[in-house]
Parts: sequence; structure tokens; C-alpha cells
Amino acid sequence: MIIWLATGNRHKKAEFAGIFSQHTLKIPADEGIAFDPVETGKSFIDNALIKAQYLFSIVKTPVIADDSGLCVDALDGRPGIYSARYGNETTGRTLNDHERNMLLLQALQDKQCRSAHFVCAMVLFLGNDRLYAVQETLEGEILREEQGQGGFGYDTLVYLPDRKCTVASLSKEEKNRISHRGKAARSLQKAGVKDIKPQR
Repeated sequence: MIIWLATGNRHKKAEFAGIFSQHTLKIPADEGIAFDPVETGKSFIDNALIKAQYLFSIVKTPVIADDSGLCVDALDGRPGIYSARYGNETTGRTLNDHERNMLLLQALQDKQCRSAHFVCAMVLFLGNDRLYAVQETLEGEILREEQGQGGFGYDTLVYLPDRKCTVASLSKEEKNRISHRGKAARSLQKAGVKDIKPQR
């Protein structure tokens, strides 16, 4: 079955491909579809639904959308739902991953509490009255400098004490197994993704 992913992020597509290996995955850019929904939600679930509904209105076939981010305890949960856009408003431009990480470290420079967690809200959208929604986390701590070569986003800063490394130092397989996104995707699989057919 073809499942559309409501994202423009090819890193996410690669992660999803390792989880939903029995399905053909497409993102809007694969077919030249313009995809830029305005994320006006107040929560991860809200924004995942906005993205899913937006793409479903175009492709009329099953869509998976996620909204994920990093919540830092010492910053009252920021950057949270604004993780991908963190710093853009104050700098007036789109920051890259490294720049966002440096901005986060600057905000935490005087903080002793380093606990944080990734959040992933994921929606399988099959029609206006047919959907599944799940939310999962990955707990960790924020380092004082980047470590690791893999992953993307804040992965180089989030240290996992039980594995004694950052998320960026995990293999792709291990990351898919323990990550917030991997856990949410498997929850959708348990809900019967492989047996669900699109609404007619």
C-alpha cells in the first residue's frame, strides 16, 4: 500500500522507510506537490492533524503525519512545538541544525538542570472521521557541546545516560528502535496500519 508522509523532510522519510518497510512511502516533493501548511496548533497533536488533513485533501489516500520536537525542562518545555523554527523569528532567517543547537546551548549556559525529552505526535489519517493518533517520548539530557555524526536536528545534543551516547551516535536501527518517532510508528502499526484500506 502507498502511504503518504506529510513532510518535506527527507531525513524523516528515510527513518519512516526503515519502520514501515512493507509499504511504499511518498512525500509531496516526490510528486512535485507544494506542501507548506500553516502550523497554528497549540500542541504536537494539533499540528500533526493540520499537516495530515492538508495533505489528505490533495492526495485522497492514507496519510501519516508527525509533529515532533524537543522539550527542555529548564526552559519550561521550549522549544517544544517550535523546535524546527527555533531562532528563526529572532534572527529573521531560517537557521540550520548547528545554529539552532548553538542557540539552545546559549539559552542553557547558566542552567544546572539539563533534563529534556523528545516528543513525537503521529497521526494516521484515512478520512475526516477515520484516524489514529499516538504520542511518544524519548528521555535524555542536554550536553554542553555537540557529539556524534548521525541523525539530524537536536540529536547531537541529546545524551542518553542508559546508552552513554547521544542520539546522533546511535545506529539507524537502534535509533528506530528506541526513538520517540520509532515508538510512535510502531504504535500505529499495532493499530492495524497494514490492514487499513483508504476510504472510498
